[in-house]
Amino acid sequence: MSEAAVKNTRTLVGRVVSDKRAKTVTVLIERRNAHELYGKIVAKSRKYHAHDEKGEYKMGDMVEIAEGRPISKTKSWVVTRLVEKAKLV
Repeated sequence: MSEAAVKNTRTLVGRVVSDKRAKTVTVLIERRNAHELYGKIVAKSRKYHAHDEKGEYKMGDMVEIAEGRPISKTKSWVVTRLVEKAKLV
C-alpha cells in the first residue's frame, strides 16, 4: 500500500542553494520550456524548502525531492536521494 503511494508522488531534481536552516535545505528547480507565442526557450526557476532530517545534504549538491505531507508553513517536500555530490572548487 505504501509503495503505491510513493509512486504517485511528484518528484523534482534540483540543486541545493542553501543549507543554513536546521533539518531543511532550499532546492532550486529550473524548468526550460518554449514560450507560448514566440517559441523561444525560456528558463523559469522556483525554490522549494525540503526536509533533510540528518542534515547530510550540502550547498551545491544535486538532489531529488518528493512531495509529502506539510511539515511546516513553507515545507512540504522531502529530500529522497542524492543525485550528484557538489564539486569542490
